[in-house]
Amino acid sequence: MTTIDTTTTLGDLVTTHPRLAGELERRGLDYCCGGQRSLGDASRAAGLDPIVVAAQLTDAAEVDGDDATPPWAQMGIVQLTEHIVDTHHRYLWEELPRVEALAEKIAGVHGGRHPELAAVQRLVTELRTDLEQHMAKEERVLFPAARTLAADSPVPAFPFGRIANPIGIMLLEHDRAGDLLADLRRVTEGYRVPDDGCASYEACYRALAEVEADTHLHVHKENNVLFPALLRVDDERSAVRPVA
Repeated sequence: MTTIDTTTTLGDLVTTHPRLAGELERRGLDYCCGGQRSLGDASRAAGLDPIVVAAQLTDAAEVDGDDATPPWAQMGIVQLTEHIVDTHHRYLWEELPRVEALAEKIAGVHGGRHPELAAVQRLVTELRTDLEQHMAKEERVLFPAARTLAADSPVPAFPFGRIANPIGIMLLEHDRAGDLLADLRRVTEGYRVPDDGCASYEACYRALAEVEADTHLHVHKENNVLFPALLRVDDERSAVRPVA
């Protein structure tokens, strides 16, 4: 039987039990950017009783009946970067243009009756711009450096210095994406489609909810699994790195 401990970090909780991600989100517990916080601390900050939350999550994990560690949690650095690109980056490269077009369409059709759609359109455009620039940096700079760092060959002097430098930028950009997603959830009242919403309205809000869930898991894999692994390897190999 799985027993959830209040001292477990949110990041470790989702790494061990990925299906609990939705349970944490429904309680307003940020497991991606806030993954280093313990369940107890995060619950108290959200005005929740940690013991009650731990018991509820234990019950949810028992219902799921899946204690197997997900494959991505056991991947090495190179394999994990490839998994992130193939799973999450590819999804966002394909989905963000479609969602932005839907947001523009429903704002044009329904904006007169629902003025909040102007904010939805603006936030979606900002989210797409930020995430696409972010993914490009990872694919062109950070992930190639990660693969070099994980190789057995001598580590070159990176132009950006230690790997912690680009990671720090990625963490800030993750926080920014999280803020935009939180704003979208607030403005849309949890992606609630109004009674007069059309099929495109429903498609847009459904897609936004899916982008939110996927991005939270995407950020979790980087913040709480990939980046700590990179920092550990960088520390181990720093003694043999040439001075720039």
